[in-house]
Amino acid sequence: MRALAHFLLVLGASFTALSAAPQRQDEGRPTFSIEAHLVTLSVTVVDRQGAFVGGLTREQFKVYDNGRLQPIDFFTNEDIPATVGLVIDCSSSMRGRRAQVTAAGTGFAAVSHPLDEFFIMNFNEVVWPGLAPRVPFTRSVDELREALAGAPALGMTALYDAVHRSLEHLELATRDRRVLVIVSDGGDNASSHTFDDVVAYARQTRTVIYAVMLYDEDDREAKPHVLKALARETGGGAFRPKSARDMMKVFTQIALEIRSGYTIGVSPPSGSDQEFRGVRVIVDDVDHRQLTARTRRGYDAGHAAGQSR
Repeated sequence: MRALAHFLLVLGASFTALSAAPQRQDEGRPTFSIEAHLVTLSVTVVDRQGAFVGGLTREQFKVYDNGRLQPIDFFTNEDIPATVGLVIDCSSSMRGRRAQVTAAGTGFAAVSHPLDEFFIMNFNEVVWPGLAPRVPFTRSVDELREALAGAPALGMTALYDAVHRSLEHLELATRDRRVLVIVSDGGDNASSHTFDDVVAYARQTRTVIYAVMLYDEDDREAKPHVLKALARETGGGAFRPKSARDMMKVFTQIALEIRSGYTIGVSPPSGSDQEFRGVRVIVDDVDHRQLTARTRRGYDAGHAAGQSR
């Protein structure tokens, strides 16, 4: 209980500070530039207990492209700001969970990088932005909380359409690190896009997808394996909270993971345009810990090169 009280105290202090911060987008913003021909990989390293591992060097990483070792051309482990989209299921299956989602999503923003920019994409059988018109992103916790709290919970589910539109929205991002956090049961009964459409689009981007899976065991329309597949494809993670407290912990873990990652750039091999190429990252640890590096499964060589900023 003492640890939980301390966590809530820190979370509240962070929330207050972020709410009061001026909304000047570029003040003190750390930046880096990536050459246009590089493929960028967001990499998370964890130990056997699942704890994030920081402080590793470029020399400790090996990147394999279709099984072939590639030189690392760009490397950073800085805590850089991200553009984060909260993709929120507002169908009838989410009824009774809206207050939990609002509290956890607001807390997530409070422990994220102070220069992160956020957007919300709501969906039931239709998809609509959660922020006001002509406000593509926000750093305001108040705006974020209001948008989360104002959505209904009714209708059918167009999950694939929502993810596809969110990936499109990320093309407007002003941050180099890009993330989607999907809150859903994984079911879809109203989309015009398919799962394969979404995977193909995600492979053309450097977006990392996390999933917060909310469903009951007897819900036959829930498809958590869909959310797990999207997370695995892009190097993210999938979590299933069992309570409001668990949901807060999950959102906090995702926020800390985004801030604890590495960014690695490699050049695609010559002649590899127009094909999907598999990627694997291995970490050599001098302390002989068993470390796991998580990143996207691969990239579409014709579209996935990093863009300089």
